[in-house]
Amino acid sequence: MLSRAAAPPPAGRIQHSVFIATTEPGLLNEALERISPIINPGTDSVYVFRQCAACWEAIGVHGQAAVAGRPLYWAVL
Repeated sequence: MLSRAAAPPPAGRIQHSVFIATTEPGLLNEALERISPIINPGTDSVYVFRQCAACWEAIGVHGQAAVAGRPLYWAVL
């Protein structure tokens, strides 16, 4: 069941963006440090959800959603 956690903002612009990143903890911390000074805590929200490999494999997609596969790397010796 879905529920609304907060009331919508007043009339105007509403934008929800989702970014998926597979990264090391150090790079995640750097990203969060860089985000903090540019958001307005009174109007903006940033959520970070960590997922284990098993949870990521069980993700459900609907409509045009797609789960990116692991990138392939080639080594020529």
